[in-house]
Amino acid sequence: MKIDDILKEQLKDPKFAQAYYSEKEKSASALALYYAREEAGLSQADLAERANVPQSTIARIERGGNVTFDKLAEIAHAMGKKLKIEFLNQ
Repeated sequence: MKIDDILKEQLKDPKFAQAYYSEKEKSASALALYYAREEAGLSQADLAERANVPQSTIARIERGGNVTFDKLAEIAHAMGKKLKIEFLNQ
């Protein structure tokens, strides 16, 4: 059985689907921040200083920790970027 088939079957369970999509979205925001920071040529410490947050905040977000939209917007602005939120079909 292929992994895609297993996942498709598991996603029929509402509890599994909710947890799966929640983690997937956290991972997507973590990667987005990581790539934006790298593209800007900033270390976590550099970005933290610009955004006026502890370096541990940047690290936690890049590990997939919970973060508010306000905090993400502040961090984006510190890199000279805007935060864009989209609702996509699953």
